[in-house]
Amino acid sequence: MRLFPGVSLFAAFLAGVTVLAPASPAGADPGAAAAHCARQDRLHVPGAAHQRSACLDDLTTAGLAGTPYTDMADQAGLAAKGTRSPSGVPGVQIDGYFPDDSRLNATHGWAHDAQFVIRLPDRWNGGLVVTGAPGTRRQYSTDALISDQVLARGFAYASTDKGNTGPDFFTDGRRPGDAVAEWNRRVTELTLAAGKAVRQRYGRAPERTYMTGVSNAGYLTRWQLENRPELYDGGVDWEGVLWTADGPNLLTSLPVTVARSLGRATDEDLVGAGFAPDSRFLWPYHEQAYWGLTQKIFRAEFDPSYDPACPGSTAGRTTEEIFAPCASDASYDYASRPASVHRAVAKVALTGRIGKPLITLHGDLDALLPIATDSDVYARMVDDRGRGRLHRYYTVRGGTHTDGLYDTYPDRLRPILPCYRSAFDALTRWVEEGATPPADRTIARPAGGDVVNSCALTG
Repeated sequence: MRLFPGVSLFAAFLAGVTVLAPASPAGADPGAAAAHCARQDRLHVPGAAHQRSACLDDLTTAGLAGTPYTDMADQAGLAAKGTRSPSGVPGVQIDGYFPDDSRLNATHGWAHDAQFVIRLPDRWNGGLVVTGAPGTRRQYSTDALISDQVLARGFAYASTDKGNTGPDFFTDGRRPGDAVAEWNRRVTELTLAAGKAVRQRYGRAPERTYMTGVSNAGYLTRWQLENRPELYDGGVDWEGVLWTADGPNLLTSLPVTVARSLGRATDEDLVGAGFAPDSRFLWPYHEQAYWGLTQKIFRAEFDPSYDPACPGSTAGRTTEEIFAPCASDASYDYASRPASVHRAVAKVALTGRIGKPLITLHGDLDALLPIATDSDVYARMVDDRGRGRLHRYYTVRGGTHTDGLYDTYPDRLRPILPCYRSAFDALTRWVEEGATPPADRTIARPAGGDVVNSCALTG
């Protein structure tokens, strides 16, 4: 759930307002554009309050970098350097937003939430892939992680900002839990609208629709397959956030990290709370960039009465204020909080009752969402609901919450992205060909080879 990897990205978040241009990227052949973008002006995203379409020679990050059709700053830290991605996928991109009354997303100068992007490649394989932004990022954040690969395989692609963005996302909504509940509604909304846009573009509805995502969008994948399974054929969940009304959840695992940062808890207390002992080398970074911020903004979302003054109406107005924890969170005890708090979490909680095939991946060195209190638990929930036949669970040895940290610790970590790509391919074979994926397993970290760009699900 990468929020901001550092000061540079936060500055880009505040200053990175772009204006969407209607033309193709510089250097595009006007004749070729006319041939491959015929009738694009007739595309309409049902329910959108505003949209703009563009005919592009390359819908992938390689072609869009430096243009208003993607946002490289919002992708920072999510992929390891050296990651290879496909390119050269011409087609139509539609950017827009659905009706919403919050104004946290400044992309394109729209100052409007519920923004989306839909990409429709010229060479279509009959499928659609839907995702949402991880963390508190926006609609272009997983372009390199997800969009590039699925577009190259011929899928149409759609992504949403989830309806609220940034460290102040918790200010959206009228009641505790409303902002996160909106995330689920926005994904459903986009899935339905994108399917209709696909039909307009290609003359037929998608034959297959897949839901997928990273971190918060991994949670969205789980929720959609539990609650809207009729819309999808399957999904891949990459380290999804676990929300359960009685715990575990973020609010049961993170307070001890705040206590430790204030000298009120020890390393052993973190291990006792489920953090992997071998992830200890990652804790200083997470203490600075993740733990305090994540705890305070989600506690403000679900339990604003606990400390109304912190964070108050904003997570902070400076970088230092945003990353600073609330001292009161060191003593936060979710179990003892009023029933109303648990009800706020319950309205977005997961059950494990998936209705379509799901593949889950989680790194054993995740220092934000400890695997022991997250995906290990969710896998048991799926089994307890009698849905184990629909689920595969792969632990990635040496994987952590964001692949960008691999570049700092290449001797201790491995990126999860190549394993995710292998898992997505396994999912499509499972759904479309009946090819059973490998059984639940731990994917070992190889001693050599290109771990940035390759990962076999089997040993």
